[in-house]
Amino acid sequence: MNNNTPHIAPYRGRFAPSPTGPLHFGSLVAAVGSYLDAKYHHGQWLVRIEDIDTPRTVSGTADAILRTLDALGMEWDESVVYQSRRTDIYQEALHELIRQGLLYPCTCSRKEIADSSIVGINGPIYPGTCRHNPLAQEKPYALRILTNDETIEFQDRVTGSYSQQLVRDIGDFVLRRADGVYAYQLAVVADDADQRITHIVRGADLLDSTPRQIYLQRLLGYPRLRYMHLPVATNAAGEKLSKQTHAAPIDLDKALPQLVETLRFLGQKPPDEILESDIAAFWSWAIRNWRADLISH
Repeated sequence: MNNNTPHIAPYRGRFAPSPTGPLHFGSLVAAVGSYLDAKYHHGQWLVRIEDIDTPRTVSGTADAILRTLDALGMEWDESVVYQSRRTDIYQEALHELIRQGLLYPCTCSRKEIADSSIVGINGPIYPGTCRHNPLAQEKPYALRILTNDETIEFQDRVTGSYSQQLVRDIGDFVLRRADGVYAYQLAVVADDADQRITHIVRGADLLDSTPRQIYLQRLLGYPRLRYMHLPVATNAAGEKLSKQTHAAPIDLDKALPQLVETLRFLGQKPPDEILESDIAAFWSWAIRNWRADLISH
Protein backbone atom coordinates (compact mmCIF):
# COMPACT_ATOMS: atom_id res chain seq x y z
CA MET A 1 0.00 0.00 0.00
CA ASN A 2 1.27 3.45 -0.88
CA ASN A 3 2.18 5.37 2.28
CA ASN A 4 -0.17 8.17 1.28
CA THR A 5 -3.18 6.01 0.42
CA PRO A 6 -5.87 6.23 3.11
CA HIS A 7 -6.10 3.04 5.14
CA ILE A 8 -9.42 1.24 4.50
CA ALA A 9 -9.70 -0.99 7.59
CA PRO A 10 -10.35 0.76 10.95
CA TYR A 11 -7.15 2.60 11.88
CA ARG A 12 -6.33 2.95 15.56
CA GLY A 13 -3.18 4.82 16.48
CA ARG A 14 -1.80 6.15 19.74
CA PHE A 15 0.66 8.51 21.40
CA ALA A 16 2.21 7.03 24.53
CA PRO A 17 4.45 9.46 26.46
CA SER A 18 6.26 8.59 29.66
CA PRO A 19 5.55 11.19 32.38
CA THR A 20 9.18 11.80 33.30
CA GLY A 21 9.19 15.45 32.22
CA PRO A 22 7.19 18.03 30.25
CA LEU A 23 6.40 17.65 26.56
CA HIS A 24 9.32 18.94 24.46
CA PHE A 25 9.99 19.23 20.73
CA GLY A 26 11.24 15.64 20.43
CA SER A 27 8.08 14.19 21.96
CA LEU A 28 5.95 16.66 19.99
CA VAL A 29 7.31 15.14 16.77
CA ALA A 30 5.94 11.73 17.80
CA ALA A 31 2.64 13.25 18.93
CA VAL A 32 2.09 15.24 15.74
CA GLY A 33 3.22 12.42 13.44
CA SER A 34 0.96 9.85 15.10
CA TYR A 35 -1.98 12.29 15.22
CA LEU A 36 -1.73 13.31 11.57
CA ASP A 37 -1.31 9.76 10.31
CA ALA A 38 -4.37 8.60 12.24
CA LYS A 39 -6.54 11.54 11.17
CA TYR A 40 -5.43 11.39 7.53
CA HIS A 41 -6.56 7.75 7.47
CA HIS A 42 -9.89 8.68 9.09
CA GLY A 43 -8.82 6.73 12.16
CA GLN A 44 -8.89 7.09 15.92
CA TRP A 45 -6.04 8.54 17.97
CA LEU A 46 -5.59 7.44 21.57
CA VAL A 47 -3.35 8.72 24.35
CA ARG A 48 -1.74 6.32 26.80
CA ILE A 49 0.40 7.47 29.72
CA GLU A 50 3.27 4.99 30.07
CA ASP A 51 3.86 5.34 33.80
CA ILE A 52 4.59 1.69 34.55
CA ASP A 53 8.12 2.60 35.70
CA THR A 54 6.88 4.38 38.82
CA PRO A 55 10.38 5.26 40.20
CA ARG A 56 10.96 7.44 37.11
CA THR A 57 7.52 9.06 37.06
CA VAL A 58 7.42 12.74 38.04
CA SER A 59 4.29 13.77 39.93
CA GLY A 60 2.00 16.10 37.97
CA THR A 61 3.76 15.54 34.67
CA ALA A 62 1.03 13.37 33.12
CA ASP A 63 -1.57 16.08 33.68
CA ALA A 64 0.81 18.70 32.28
CA ILE A 65 1.35 16.63 29.11
CA LEU A 66 -2.40 16.25 28.60
CA ARG A 67 -2.97 19.97 29.13
CA THR A 68 -0.29 20.73 26.54
CA LEU A 69 -1.80 18.38 23.96
CA ASP A 70 -5.21 19.91 24.57
CA ALA A 71 -3.87 23.45 24.22
CA LEU A 72 -2.23 22.43 20.92
CA GLY A 73 -5.62 21.33 19.59
CA MET A 74 -4.89 17.59 19.62
CA GLU A 75 -8.06 15.71 20.51
CA TRP A 76 -7.91 12.09 21.67
CA ASP A 77 -10.84 9.82 20.79
CA GLU A 78 -11.13 7.70 23.95
CA SER A 79 -10.38 8.04 27.65
CA VAL A 80 -6.71 8.32 28.52
CA VAL A 81 -5.22 5.02 29.73
CA TYR A 82 -2.58 4.81 32.48
CA GLN A 83 -0.23 1.82 32.54
CA SER A 84 0.08 1.98 36.32
CA ARG A 85 -3.58 0.98 36.55
CA ARG A 86 -3.33 -1.96 34.16
CA THR A 87 -0.98 -4.41 35.87
CA ASP A 88 -3.61 -7.15 35.68
CA ILE A 89 -3.28 -7.42 31.90
CA TYR A 90 0.52 -7.54 32.14
CA GLN A 91 0.31 -10.30 34.72
CA GLU A 92 -2.07 -12.22 32.47
CA ALA A 93 0.37 -11.98 29.55
CA LEU A 94 3.22 -13.04 31.83
CA HIS A 95 1.26 -16.09 33.02
CA GLU A 96 0.65 -17.14 29.41
CA LEU A 97 4.38 -17.03 28.66
CA ILE A 98 5.10 -18.98 31.87
CA ARG A 99 2.53 -21.55 30.76
CA GLN A 100 4.46 -21.93 27.50
CA GLY A 101 7.67 -22.54 29.46
CA LEU A 102 9.39 -19.50 27.97
CA LEU A 103 10.35 -17.53 31.10
CA TYR A 104 13.07 -18.15 33.63
CA PRO A 105 14.24 -16.31 36.77
CA CYS A 106 17.47 -14.34 36.64
CA THR A 107 19.49 -12.96 39.56
CA CYS A 108 22.36 -11.47 37.54
CA SER A 109 23.29 -7.86 38.30
CA ARG A 110 23.80 -5.20 35.66
CA LYS A 111 27.51 -5.24 36.41
CA GLU A 112 27.71 -8.98 35.86
CA ILE A 113 25.98 -8.59 32.51
CA ALA A 114 28.12 -5.58 31.57
CA ASP A 115 31.23 -7.68 32.24
CA SER A 116 30.08 -10.06 29.49
CA SER A 117 32.27 -9.97 26.38
CA ILE A 118 29.22 -10.31 24.14
CA VAL A 119 28.05 -6.99 22.72
CA GLY A 120 24.87 -6.50 20.66
CA ILE A 121 23.04 -3.55 19.18
CA ASN A 122 21.88 -2.35 22.62
CA GLY A 123 25.19 -2.96 24.44
CA PRO A 124 26.13 -6.09 26.42
CA ILE A 125 24.00 -9.14 25.60
CA TYR A 126 22.82 -11.28 28.47
CA PRO A 127 25.05 -14.40 28.29
CA GLY A 128 22.36 -16.79 29.49
CA THR A 129 23.92 -17.47 32.89
CA CYS A 130 20.63 -18.19 34.65
CA ARG A 131 19.29 -20.24 31.74
CA HIS A 132 21.38 -23.13 33.00
CA ASN A 133 22.10 -22.46 36.66
CA PRO A 134 19.61 -23.01 39.50
CA LEU A 135 18.12 -19.89 41.02
CA ALA A 136 19.31 -18.68 44.39
CA GLN A 137 15.86 -18.33 45.90
CA GLU A 138 16.86 -15.88 48.61
CA LYS A 139 17.80 -13.19 46.05
CA PRO A 140 15.35 -10.94 44.17
CA TYR A 141 15.03 -12.07 40.58
CA ALA A 142 13.93 -10.76 37.21
CA LEU A 143 12.01 -12.83 34.68
CA ARG A 144 13.64 -13.22 31.28
CA ILE A 145 12.19 -14.67 28.10
CA LEU A 146 13.99 -17.26 26.01
CA THR A 147 14.92 -15.99 22.55
CA ASN A 148 15.91 -18.02 19.51
CA ASP A 149 17.76 -17.70 16.21
CA GLU A 150 14.68 -16.96 14.12
CA THR A 151 15.06 -13.79 12.04
CA ILE A 152 12.30 -11.30 12.74
CA GLU A 153 11.80 -8.88 9.87
CA PHE A 154 9.27 -6.15 9.24
CA GLN A 155 8.73 -3.36 6.74
CA ASP A 156 8.83 0.08 8.30
CA ARG A 157 6.92 2.80 6.44
CA VAL A 158 9.85 5.23 6.75
CA THR A 159 13.05 3.24 7.19
CA GLY A 160 12.13 0.25 5.01
CA SER A 161 13.08 -3.34 5.79
CA TYR A 162 14.50 -4.02 9.25
CA SER A 163 15.42 -7.34 10.84
CA GLN A 164 17.01 -8.85 13.93
CA GLN A 165 17.98 -12.26 15.17
CA LEU A 166 17.08 -11.79 18.82
CA VAL A 167 19.34 -14.38 20.43
CA ARG A 168 22.35 -12.87 18.63
CA ASP A 169 21.45 -9.15 18.57
CA ILE A 170 19.54 -8.69 21.84
CA GLY A 171 19.68 -11.85 23.96
CA ASP A 172 17.09 -13.07 26.45
CA PHE A 173 15.40 -9.88 27.64
CA VAL A 174 13.63 -8.96 30.87
CA LEU A 175 9.83 -8.90 31.08
CA ARG A 176 9.55 -8.27 34.81
CA ARG A 177 12.33 -6.61 36.77
CA ALA A 178 13.68 -7.80 40.07
CA ASP A 179 11.85 -4.95 41.82
CA GLY A 180 8.55 -6.30 40.46
CA VAL A 181 8.07 -3.62 37.78
CA TYR A 182 6.82 -4.95 34.44
CA ALA A 183 9.19 -4.13 31.59
CA TYR A 184 8.30 -1.74 28.79
CA GLN A 185 8.46 -4.45 26.12
CA LEU A 186 5.76 -6.54 27.80
CA ALA A 187 3.53 -3.64 28.84
CA VAL A 188 3.48 -1.93 25.45
CA VAL A 189 2.62 -5.15 23.61
CA ALA A 190 -0.20 -6.03 26.01
CA ASP A 191 -1.55 -2.47 25.91
CA ASP A 192 -1.52 -2.24 22.11
CA ALA A 193 -3.41 -5.53 21.83
CA ASP A 194 -5.91 -4.61 24.54
CA GLN A 195 -6.58 -1.22 22.94
CA ARG A 196 -6.86 -2.78 19.45
CA ILE A 197 -4.09 -0.57 18.07
CA THR A 198 -3.41 -1.19 14.38
CA HIS A 199 -0.67 1.34 13.56
CA ILE A 200 2.36 2.46 15.56
CA VAL A 201 3.91 5.84 14.75
CA ARG A 202 6.80 6.74 17.07
CA GLY A 203 10.44 7.80 17.19
CA ALA A 204 13.21 5.87 15.47
CA ASP A 205 14.92 5.45 18.84
CA LEU A 206 12.39 2.62 19.38
CA LEU A 207 13.09 0.93 16.04
CA ASP A 208 15.29 -1.75 17.56
CA SER A 209 12.61 -2.57 20.15
CA THR A 210 10.13 -3.54 17.45
CA PRO A 211 11.41 -7.09 16.73
CA ARG A 212 11.15 -7.89 20.44
CA GLN A 213 7.58 -6.65 20.42
CA ILE A 214 6.72 -8.63 17.27
CA TYR A 215 8.22 -11.71 18.95
CA LEU A 216 5.97 -11.23 21.98
CA GLN A 217 2.94 -10.56 19.77
CA ARG A 218 3.47 -13.91 18.05
CA LEU A 219 3.88 -15.83 21.29
CA LEU A 220 0.80 -14.23 22.84
CA GLY A 221 -1.37 -14.60 19.74
CA TYR A 222 -1.76 -10.84 19.29
CA PRO A 223 -2.30 -9.20 15.86
CA ARG A 224 0.68 -7.93 13.88
CA LEU A 225 0.80 -4.14 13.63
CA ARG A 226 2.06 -1.68 11.02
CA TYR A 227 5.01 0.51 12.00
CA MET A 228 6.35 3.91 11.10
CA HIS A 229 9.41 5.22 12.94
CA LEU A 230 9.96 8.96 12.70
CA PRO A 231 13.34 10.74 12.71
CA VAL A 232 14.59 11.67 16.16
CA ALA A 233 15.09 15.33 17.03
CA THR A 234 18.53 16.11 18.45
CA ASN A 235 20.31 19.04 20.07
CA ALA A 236 23.40 20.84 18.79
CA ALA A 237 25.61 18.09 20.25
CA GLY A 238 23.71 15.45 18.30
CA GLU A 239 22.02 14.07 21.43
CA LYS A 240 18.38 12.98 21.39
CA LEU A 241 16.15 15.64 22.93
CA SER A 242 15.04 14.38 26.34
CA LYS A 243 14.79 15.29 29.98
CA GLN A 244 18.38 14.04 30.41
CA THR A 245 19.66 16.42 27.71
CA HIS A 246 17.68 19.34 29.19
CA ALA A 247 15.25 19.70 26.27
CA ALA A 248 13.17 22.86 26.58
CA PRO A 249 9.46 22.29 27.26
CA ILE A 250 6.87 23.31 24.67
CA ASP A 251 6.11 27.04 24.96
CA LEU A 252 2.35 27.41 24.53
CA ASP A 253 2.79 31.13 23.88
CA LYS A 254 4.43 30.03 20.62
CA ALA A 255 2.14 27.06 19.95
CA LEU A 256 1.54 27.64 16.25
CA PRO A 257 5.19 28.30 15.27
CA GLN A 258 6.26 25.15 17.13
CA LEU A 259 3.57 23.08 15.36
CA VAL A 260 4.73 24.44 12.00
CA GLU A 261 8.35 23.68 12.89
CA THR A 262 7.34 20.13 13.81
CA LEU A 263 5.51 19.71 10.51
CA ARG A 264 8.58 20.87 8.57
CA PHE A 265 10.82 18.57 10.61
CA LEU A 266 8.61 15.74 9.36
CA GLY A 267 9.26 16.73 5.75
CA GLN A 268 5.91 18.40 5.17
CA LYS A 269 5.63 21.64 3.21
CA PRO A 270 3.19 24.02 4.91
CA PRO A 271 2.90 27.44 3.25
CA ASP A 272 4.47 30.38 5.09
CA GLU A 273 1.08 32.05 5.44
CA ILE A 274 -0.10 29.22 7.70
CA LEU A 275 1.72 31.09 10.49
CA GLU A 276 -0.87 33.85 10.11
CA SER A 277 -3.78 31.46 10.71
CA ASP A 278 -5.00 29.81 13.91
CA ILE A 279 -4.46 26.32 15.30
CA ALA A 280 -7.75 24.97 13.93
CA ALA A 281 -6.78 26.09 10.41
CA PHE A 282 -3.31 24.60 10.91
CA TRP A 283 -4.73 21.16 11.70
CA SER A 284 -7.20 21.34 8.84
CA TRP A 285 -4.37 21.99 6.38
CA ALA A 286 -1.96 19.51 7.99
CA ILE A 287 -4.42 16.59 8.01
CA ARG A 288 -5.61 17.24 4.47
CA ASN A 289 -2.04 17.52 3.11
CA TRP A 290 -0.27 14.83 5.20
CA ARG A 291 2.37 12.99 3.14
CA ALA A 292 4.08 10.18 5.03
CA ASP A 293 6.30 9.51 2.01
CA LEU A 294 8.00 12.91 2.50
CA ILE A 295 9.46 11.92 5.89
CA SER A 296 13.22 11.45 5.72
CA HIS A 297 15.22 8.87 7.66
